[in-house]
Amino acid sequence: MTILLTAVFTLLGIAVGSFLNVCIDRLPLRKSLVYPPSHCDSCQQRLSVKDLIPLFSYLWLRGCCRYCRARIPLRVPLVEVLSGALFFLAFWRFGLSVQFALTAFWCCVFLMIIFIDWEHQLILNKVTYPAAIVALVILAIDTLLPEPGILGNLGFLPQPSILSGIIGGAIGFVFFLIVFLINPRGMGMGDVKLAGLIGLVTGLPLIIVGLLTGILLGGLVAVVLLLLRRKGRKDVIPYGTFLAIGPILALLWGNEIFDWYLGFF
Repeated sequence: MTILLTAVFTLLGIAVGSFLNVCIDRLPLRKSLVYPPSHCDSCQQRLSVKDLIPLFSYLWLRGCCRYCRARIPLRVPLVEVLSGALFFLAFWRFGLSVQFALTAFWCCVFLMIIFIDWEHQLILNKVTYPAAIVALVILAIDTLLPEPGILGNLGFLPQPSILSGIIGGAIGFVFFLIVFLINPRGMGMGDVKLAGLIGLVTGLPLIIVGLLTGILLGGLVAVVLLLLRRKGRKDVIPYGTFLAIGPILALLWGNEIFDWYLGFF
């Protein structure tokens, strides 16, 4: 039964990844998510059901449009595979539970942010603001439940509550706001809002894991790109892409990472 559910949720994750691709394509361009129907960006031909089967259609068509043979971006199957992998990991970690559903949901939100920022250097308010409201609603419901903590994933606190999320959100927002005010060219306000969202979702102390992981990844990739001369010192590096990886790792393995870090002391 576990193997069957794992396969089902992995396939569900791949299907969700197909929707995430629609969001990544359309939200930065301020287009509707439902109209016009899915079509080829090159020839504008409306796509049929057989062109839209997640992952399978890309492989079957060898990465090209059926009608004009234009290349389909590699990002399309990549997002679907990553989304499926995140559903798999969340189910493997938490089983059939509310925490699995919430972890999978938030991982998909951050996955969307990762690719939008990578392609457009934008962290959209239309993503971060609704996501922050959803996070607050979840925390509020969790606090009011007879057994707080059922909906939470907030580190070591015995009773995860809205207080933990707000503290985490404040830490992330204020820290990055200070960095932004000191060096406004180094990042945008979108990164500041994203840090606040990460804190709301992960809470205290997992906000530390989420932010440090994202900061270290961003710094490491920036150094590598500079050494390889793929980017210059004045080139824009989509920092939010790496920052949004941090909460995914924190949601899946935050407690273990934090325990490992505390082990040094």
